[in-house]
Amino acid sequence: MEVQRHKKRKTPEETKPSKPMEAEAAAKPMEKQKKRKALDKERRLHAALEAKPKPPPSMDDVSELKTAAAASSSGGAFLPEFHVGVFKDLASADAAVREAAVEALATELMEVQRAYEGLENKELLEGGGVKLEAEKDDGLNDCAPSLRYALRRLIRGVSSSRECARQGFAVGLTMLGSTIRSIKVDSLLKLIVDFLEVTSSMKGQEQRDRLLGRLFAYEERYLQEPAVSVILDLIEKLPPEALLIHVLEAPGLHEWFEGAIEIGNPDALLLALKIGEKVSVDSARFGKLLPDPFVPNKLFSAEHLSSLANSLKESTFCQPRIHSVWPVLVNILLPERVLQTEDAASISNSLKKHKKNRRSSSSDEDIAKNFQCFCEVIIEGSLLPSSHDRKHLAFDVLLLLLPRLPASYIPICLSDKVVQCMTDVLPTTDAWLRKIVQNFIKTLSDWVGDDDVKRVSVIMALQKHSNGRFDCITRTKTVKDLMADFRTESGCMLFIQNLLNMFVDESHASDEPSDQSMTTDDNSEIGSIEDKDSVAMGNSDILKAWIVESLPCILKNLKLEPEAKFRVQKEILKFLAVQGLFTASLGTEVTSFELQEKFRWPKVATSSALCRMCIEQLQLLLANSQKGEGPRGLPNRLESNDLGSYFMRFLSTLCNIPSISLFRALDTEEENMLKKLQAMETSLCKEERNCGLSSEANRLHALRYLLIQLLLQMLLRPKEFLVAVSELIICCKKAFPVVDLVDSGEDNLDSDDAPAVMDVLVDTLLSLLPQSSAPMRTAIEQVFKYFCVDITDDGLLRMLRVIRKNLKPVRHQDADSEDIDDDEDEDFLNIEEDEVIDRAETGETGDSEQTDESEADSEAVDEVEEVAQEFHDASDESDGGMDDDAMFRMDTYLARIFKERRNLAGGDTAHQQLMLFKLRVLSLLEIYLHENPDKPQVLLVYSNLARAFAEPHTAESSEQLGQRIWGILQKKIFKAKDHPKGEDVQLSTLESLLQRNLKLASKPIKRKKSAANLSKKKQSASWNRQKIIASLAQSSTFWILRIIDARNFPESELQRVFDIFQGVLVDYFNSKKSQIKSEFLKEIFRRRPWIGRYLFGFLLEKCGSSKSDFRRVEALDMLSEILKSPGLSDVSGQETLKKIMKSHLEKLCQLIEQLLTNMPEKQSRRAEVRKFCGKIFQMIATLKLSKSFLKNLAPDAHAKCESQLGDQFKNLKKIQLKE
Repeated sequence: MEVQRHKKRKTPEETKPSKPMEAEAAAKPMEKQKKRKALDKERRLHAALEAKPKPPPSMDDVSELKTAAAASSSGGAFLPEFHVGVFKDLASADAAVREAAVEALATELMEVQRAYEGLENKELLEGGGVKLEAEKDDGLNDCAPSLRYALRRLIRGVSSSRECARQGFAVGLTMLGSTIRSIKVDSLLKLIVDFLEVTSSMKGQEQRDRLLGRLFAYEERYLQEPAVSVILDLIEKLPPEALLIHVLEAPGLHEWFEGAIEIGNPDALLLALKIGEKVSVDSARFGKLLPDPFVPNKLFSAEHLSSLANSLKESTFCQPRIHSVWPVLVNILLPERVLQTEDAASISNSLKKHKKNRRSSSSDEDIAKNFQCFCEVIIEGSLLPSSHDRKHLAFDVLLLLLPRLPASYIPICLSDKVVQCMTDVLPTTDAWLRKIVQNFIKTLSDWVGDDDVKRVSVIMALQKHSNGRFDCITRTKTVKDLMADFRTESGCMLFIQNLLNMFVDESHASDEPSDQSMTTDDNSEIGSIEDKDSVAMGNSDILKAWIVESLPCILKNLKLEPEAKFRVQKEILKFLAVQGLFTASLGTEVTSFELQEKFRWPKVATSSALCRMCIEQLQLLLANSQKGEGPRGLPNRLESNDLGSYFMRFLSTLCNIPSISLFRALDTEEENMLKKLQAMETSLCKEERNCGLSSEANRLHALRYLLIQLLLQMLLRPKEFLVAVSELIICCKKAFPVVDLVDSGEDNLDSDDAPAVMDVLVDTLLSLLPQSSAPMRTAIEQVFKYFCVDITDDGLLRMLRVIRKNLKPVRHQDADSEDIDDDEDEDFLNIEEDEVIDRAETGETGDSEQTDESEADSEAVDEVEEVAQEFHDASDESDGGMDDDAMFRMDTYLARIFKERRNLAGGDTAHQQLMLFKLRVLSLLEIYLHENPDKPQVLLVYSNLARAFAEPHTAESSEQLGQRIWGILQKKIFKAKDHPKGEDVQLSTLESLLQRNLKLASKPIKRKKSAANLSKKKQSASWNRQKIIASLAQSSTFWILRIIDARNFPESELQRVFDIFQGVLVDYFNSKKSQIKSEFLKEIFRRRPWIGRYLFGFLLEKCGSSKSDFRRVEALDMLSEILKSPGLSDVSGQETLKKIMKSHLEKLCQLIEQLLTNMPEKQSRRAEVRKFCGKIFQMIATLKLSKSFLKNLAPDAHAKCESQLGDQFKNLKKIQLKE
């Protein structure tokens, strides 16, 4: 374009600073000469045109005219010259320079415009190639090209952050607008909007520059609002007569009002509203701004609001501040008295069922109608579908409405389009409106406060218009947090009633896709978080699914009195039971005269998926109720608060109504079993009431809830639980013979060879575990908790066999090979003696200390042997102690796992199910250990769990399983407050366990031949597992010694225990393979001093004869630990210590002689020897045994003590002289 070329070819006057006056005078002859030539050329051109007819201009003529126009724009013939260099001075920091530049700019452009207006053939100039960036459709056609260019550049300049550009360019724009009449204000405002538009793609700095540019560019619009504000202040002080005469009759005011509707003038609307409120005047005086008559019903009619929409949309110019017209409208729309009429009585009125609502006053109805029209026309119809600024304004207006908003108006305020806009904006992290909507939600939540009516209305509105997925779509916790704040019974009841109404009323839901046209934010990825099951559901079912899932959540954080909470639970239970279990064969409403209540169903039959969801939530509700009840023996328990009993009565009542049927048809077998189950539950309930406050009531109560869960499970999964239900009913009859129930003739537990009732009960519980839901497992665990005290050893072994079961086939073994069995008994962890790390003995080389310390742990040890042979001869792979019938019953609950494994290619699902089954059985074992910590059977559980933990396939198959077993061993066995007691705990069994665990703790590190090919990660995992196995052996040893110590066996019976420890010490001093930790042995001596005292003499002998300096020094620490063990510090303890020292004085002297004779090579070890000798000398002196000690010390030892120990030995000799 010519403008660009014009910019590049700047004259010296434009590129250099201002010159002195004489330089400017020298340049004037040149300018005069150019003007004369241009005028001569123009005169000749006009003469030629007038001398002959005017044919259409040829191409040559047009080209010549274009050249002339181009010349004129740069100071040529047609127009005076305009120096663009003046724009540079407009940004100067010097105010005087800016003022001079503005004056020069205005002067030159006024001269150019006058010359332009004097031209006769403006169209020839307009057709030229030089447009100076001016568009023909910008509304400034009466302005010279230079003026149009200047206006555009000035508008862009007000958004520049360079020096004082905003001030200078704004003054220049104002000066041109006020001095050149050819500039149309509306066209100028349009240019400002176009050039300074703010879009969502702009960054923060660019947006700020554009907004500041608007502030500096607008003149009339920004001055108009404060001018109206001044007039309004005057109106408040003027009498009505003066207002009518001096204000309304002001020149131009009527015309201003007349044009307000067309151009959109919020200030004119504001002035009209305030005057209309002040005086009674003909509405025609305000144009079409006010209706006739001026009353709220007319003002907020849909037709009149549509005419005001343009003016209200234009009020965004003052953002982020909200225009003054909005508070005035809100005051008229929602008077203060509307909010005051709503009180707490609205809650109780909402809860009254099947009664006609009281008719509201006509005024309240009008206000509600006006408010709805306002929201539909202005908020939804005008602001939300428009630009981001107007969406912002919509939420600002909603915030302005909140303080006056009655709770009953919330569904109107939070309409589908408002909620849709929120769900479109919030998921997008970089959305321009995101912070605006977040602030609106926060303010809305604060406004709700503790008002449950508002809370219910807001939750229902948000979920209704988002298909129950507001939190999911927006990635917030808005609805969840609102639901967590219910604190009153009335609030919960109101919420439940609203949920029921929404569930049965399907008019709110539509399967049509929601309208996305109102938003400009991208939300295409929102659906990715939707639950997989909802893909097959319509919008109605998705919303209903949220309703069903929300019901039990009401009780999660609810803290009410038991009676109030029970009433809330009953309402939830009735909702879930009616909608999930039953259907109405005639119509959608059924009245129960017995319950005095009407039940409703949706017009469209509830889908099977929703029925299943209702039943599952019903199971969860009953399970949570059972957990929250506490022990049945508590005196403050209320019999009437039994939710399970209420459910069974409710179920029976609805089943007896002819027009109601179950959601699925039952065959004869299922129907008969259902009746038996109901009859058994009724009998158990009666027996529970007769038991009163007793532990027997706990058993009955737990069985009842298990029967209820099975009833619901039967309805969910046809015929799958019939056998389990039948066996459980038989167990109930045998466990409680007084139960009044017609004999079914199916039980076979009366014969002599029949299994024990507890064994059948355990088998039944185990058969239910693999496919049970969480509520079912809760019921199973409660039954097991109250019956596990009577469990038999066979029952425990069946459970433990599940823990050790493996889907992988065992390696083939020859049944006749007795030596294999012997090897397994001897080496019960199946350690493969493939390659022992043959390192130099610890302490013999320079790095031997670290070598011994770091490699004392066992490698991949499978060394925990099950001692179940001591308990009913139960072993690893054998099933001793189980007859064929018991084995068959035990395998029933594994049958479906193996069946599924055969049906699958890889068997991964079967493996996962087996791991899950093991974890559930572990939960039962954990309950058993918690309830029976002092029973001898704890040893049986311990031995099996320890072996299962140490087996390789446990670590390979499931890390979670290994961690769970380890946690039970630590928390429920080793660190339990109690331990196995009684005569049934055989010392021989404890001795066997002790020996095996000490052997495990002494095992050296083993390396498999393929270890070199393992990755570092696998080697690290193997190393860590070895350390855990070693820790297991140590913890087991401490626990076994604790049991032995508690039995207070005489020393003569503990000889085998001492022999075991002596064998460990022999291996420690003589064998390189023994890697038992000295710290572990010292801890044993510290906890069980009687072991250390017995082994003191033996340890003295072995310490003196040890070939390893390192182990000899470690043994000295053990001796020191024994001598300072607990119980030797008081008076009686000193006597005991004196006896120990006196009886071993000779061995002690020999040890000191051997130590000083064979002093270690390392300086640190020699220091440890001297330290030990010093402690012994001090102890001998304290116990007054110096004479005896020196007497038993050989002459050579005397000399070595004097030379090696120096002052320590001399001090001992001095003390001996004083004794």
